[in-house]
Amino acid sequence: MKIIVTGGAGFIGSHTVVDLLENGFEPIIVDDFRNSKPFILDNLKKILNRDFKSYDIDCGDVDKLSVVFKKEKPDGIIHFAADKAVNESVNNPLKYYHNNITTLVNILKVVEKYPIKSFVFSSSCTVYGIPKNVPVSEKSPIQPAFSPYGFTKQVGEQLLKDFALTNPKTAISLLRYFNPIGAHPSGLIGELPLGVPNNLIPFITQTAIGIRKSLTVNGNDYETPDGTCIRDYIHVVDLASAHVLALKNSKRQNEPLVVNIGTGKGSSVLEVINSFEKVNGVKLNYSIGPRRDGDAPSVYADNSLVKKMLGWENKYNLDDALKHAWQWEKNLADQ
Repeated sequence: MKIIVTGGAGFIGSHTVVDLLENGFEPIIVDDFRNSKPFILDNLKKILNRDFKSYDIDCGDVDKLSVVFKKEKPDGIIHFAADKAVNESVNNPLKYYHNNITTLVNILKVVEKYPIKSFVFSSSCTVYGIPKNVPVSEKSPIQPAFSPYGFTKQVGEQLLKDFALTNPKTAISLLRYFNPIGAHPSGLIGELPLGVPNNLIPFITQTAIGIRKSLTVNGNDYETPDGTCIRDYIHVVDLASAHVLALKNSKRQNEPLVVNIGTGKGSSVLEVINSFEKVNGVKLNYSIGPRRDGDAPSVYADNSLVKKMLGWENKYNLDDALKHAWQWEKNLADQ
């Protein structure tokens, strides 16, 4: 099966390309490298020891994407390409509405013209807003989004639910990620923030290697055991495997499959820092700062549904992810 992977050179996309090829699929990367670098494609070839197709285009360009669909005749699409920084979305909402919503609409226009069997959408636990109870299940209420980024994921899901009603031949899966971290065990691909990182783990690794002077922990007065925020950190390789399972188990129906992808276990910011120091033998320079607006005290997944529906299980733990992330950071320094 040929699978278009938008954002296939990105963090989650590149790891999913590996999993697709290892499971007999033929991934076709569509990425304009606005959030990645071309050397990722070279590193993918080193991991896989084989070539694959890629197109350097904006996946929101209907005409250019139509050419790819007409030529390749894909069976499915996994849509990763989007902007994903919560804080940036607050400061630049129009960028997020255009790149995350308008682009999705344009992709769906192409899919209507060139029908496919499966559409897997990269959603997020931010659709739940600030949850009132944890763990968060798929039945948890969709609260008002606390950022434009979260709102774009809510709108994206609704777009695909509406699309499913008029396009029942396309099986749609909405995967709600919690907090992807880590890197491929080879250390050849991983998270590649352009500029100052917005996520915890790359800020930790950049501080450890000396790119950043110190790490600021945003608040230690939350109602959690150590006062810092708790999140569900999932290894990116485990997350990638969920997309392949969604393709394998996709069923055509009027209602999309909606599942959480998380470990079901929460870890605090201080627990992550302590784990990083322990597994990598590195001391971090960090300090406690004020709370960050919009941060929920604790968010972690109820992952029972994805286990039942897709047979998915996470294979890696927090220590594994932090070890792999550090190896990736050290390799980046040698690029």
